[in-house]
Amino acid sequence: MTDVTTFGHLSITYDERVLQPRGWTAGQSTWGTELLADAPAGPVLELCAGAGHIGLLAVAGTGRRLVCVDASEVACDFARANAAAAGLADLVEVRHARLQDAVGPDERFALVLADPPWVPREETGRFPEDPLTAIDGGDDGLDVARACLEVVAGHLLPGGTALLQLGTTGQADEVRSALPGTDGLEVSEVRQFVRGVVVRIDRSAG
Repeated sequence: MTDVTTFGHLSITYDERVLQPRGWTAGQSTWGTELLADAPAGPVLELCAGAGHIGLLAVAGTGRRLVCVDASEVACDFARANAAAAGLADLVEVRHARLQDAVGPDERFALVLADPPWVPREETGRFPEDPLTAIDGGDDGLDVARACLEVVAGHLLPGGTALLQLGTTGQADEVRSALPGTDGLEVSEVRQFVRGVVVRIDRSAG
């Protein structure tokens, strides 16, 4: 059965095969919208997009093109439907693909949003209502996040920003320690939300 939830000012449809949009994750969208005001020209990339809600809310009203990527065909179908319902179908491309294969070698993005699975594998049993593939982040919860960072490193424009959602400040510290000196990327801020954190990663403009 298809469910509908309010996410910011959007109505988002999904079902039990897709991770239910959490209202608090709209904070990632709002932050993204704020950053786009001063971001370089270019599209937005959403990794692990699910039903597309975070990316859609971030670009609504900005005129920016959005590319949503997810490994679940069902999630991609919902993302397309939600883009159409938001009046954004002409600006949104949804790609059903693995992270490593989703973006062309010459594509560059002004903003990258990512909400990867971040629950450590041994803790996934605490969330039986959630699809396992949508929450299982491997042994330390960072397996998919690392894959997202590889995409960021290869496709974020100079002066651009990535916002990566994680579960804990400890995971954020792991990302911070891994990045300095890597492809001009650096963690500039970590924001705590109702549950989880969002890590801001900037690429130097030079």
